[in-house]
Amino acid sequence: MEQVLELRHIYYSYHTPEGETPALADISFSLSKGEFIAIVGPSGCGKSTLLSVICGLLSPEKGLIRINGKYMRESTTNIGYMLQHDELFEWRTIFNNVILGLEVQHMLTAKTKEKAGELLDLYGLGNFKNSRPSELSGGMRQRAALIRTLVLDPDLLLLDEPFSALDYQTRLQVGDDIGQIIRKEGNSAILVTHDLSEAISLADRVIVLSGRPATIQQTIPLIFDLDRDTPLARRNAPEFKTYFNLIWEELNANV
Repeated sequence: MEQVLELRHIYYSYHTPEGETPALADISFSLSKGEFIAIVGPSGCGKSTLLSVICGLLSPEKGLIRINGKYMRESTTNIGYMLQHDELFEWRTIFNNVILGLEVQHMLTAKTKEKAGELLDLYGLGNFKNSRPSELSGGMRQRAALIRTLVLDPDLLLLDEPFSALDYQTRLQVGDDIGQIIRKEGNSAILVTHDLSEAISLADRVIVLSGRPATIQQTIPLIFDLDRDTPLARRNAPEFKTYFNLIWEELNANV
């Protein structure tokens, strides 16, 4: 399959006056077009640091990154980054929040505005496009934040615990919604999460990181025998418990 992302032997450390703190050590993996990877690991192991390296916010000290076959410094690939909080601006309507990235990147045209409206309609927010963020539920706000990212047509979507601020019931529903949206749009995605159930219900494979400095401890492909493969269907499948126990054992192997 066509590779969207390739990481080879990535190292990164934080430097302060007190000394050096290694965060990533010898990280290598690839992501194929349309594939969804979840990354799990102990708290503070470097998961978010890894996303920052992938999107270019941090430069690795060693190793190489290719995006769509080009080294990062040469790549013009559009990367979407969805954070833990929706970061919607209260003084803008939902529609104007969704097109904010288009404005910033000078991509706002009649065609892209039309696409923004179509995505809002398609994913249940069309009737709220003139509402303010405070008028929406937490789940609806996260859906709007995802649409704001998708309207930029990213080749690679990075998700940094995007459901962690939601209550459990809303988190399940929104995770199901957003997982299906990403599949339908055909995005290649990487999800960082502490929630093993979330990782198993959404991803094609799970990468388990060790404690800091993070190394790849195990990569676990996820295969479900389902007529309709959705996040909620996976949670009720017999394979779910097996994968959960396997990943849990990997996380606790060195504790």
